[in-house]
Amino acid sequence: MSFEAITSIAGAETQAKASAAAAELKSKQMLSDAETAGKAAVEAAIAKAELELSELSKKANEKAKTDAGGLSGELENKKAALRAKAEAKLEQAAALVVERIVNN
Repeated sequence: MSFEAITSIAGAETQAKASAAAAELKSKQMLSDAETAGKAAVEAAIAKAELELSELSKKANEKAKTDAGGLSGELENKKAALRAKAEAKLEQAAALVVERIVNN
């Protein structure tokens, strides 16, 4: 084999090693970039989910307050109606007691 052929083969081997090292470095950089992008996407999704959860919680609390206010109004109306019935029956009961006392 001639010296030129040997140097040509050595040069090709050196180039191949350099190309392989460059490709490996590029693949590691691409992997790192993909991991960074993935982490950023996950963090963005978490932030979005937390915001949506906060908004839903706020809406649920507002609805609960509204519903509680409505129920409170209903209960006050029922209480007033029961109180009116009780007062009417109290007057009837008092009249009955007086009538029995007077008649005995």
